[in-house]
Amino acid sequence: MSKKVLVVVDMQKDFIDGALGTSEAVAIVGNVAKRIKEFEGEVVFTRDTHFENYMDTSEGKKLPVPHCIRNTDGWQLDRLIEETRKPDMKIFDKLTFGSVELGAYLKEMQDLREVEVVGLCTDICVISNALLIKAFVPEVLVAVREDCCAGVTVESHKNALSAMKMCQIEVI
Repeated sequence: MSKKVLVVVDMQKDFIDGALGTSEAVAIVGNVAKRIKEFEGEVVFTRDTHFENYMDTSEGKKLPVPHCIRNTDGWQLDRLIEETRKPDMKIFDKLTFGSVELGAYLKEMQDLREVEVVGLCTDICVISNALLIKAFVPEVLVAVREDCCAGVTVESHKNALSAMKMCQIEVI
């Protein structure tokens, strides 16, 4: 039987209504929760994970806003998203934009046919993971659900969707 996987990227409090939250991110939470509930296949999550030394990291120097510090409230998945998550659904904690561990996991999956990506932020972690997935499993359909993503800005969200289309990632 061929498999489908839904990758839910960084639906964490700090990206929704916390340190880096936006009204667009708040607006997609219900859509993402609904998609998780409806999805017929495996659902996995990524979780942006930083530590107390965030400001000393390369990312911290370029984006000097501490966020998703491990074990803080902002690091947690949004309440509505957490309510949809079943205990057997994997979470990949990632220290940077894309999760190599996620890519390797998908590459090892037998009969993988489709990967759908949703979450935050379209223009940073969603695009990074979608391209990484495409690199690990180039013959698998990779799609991003537009109404289940939000970017840092509306313009950068649209730019990221356009870039993904050019890289043969389906935007639905």
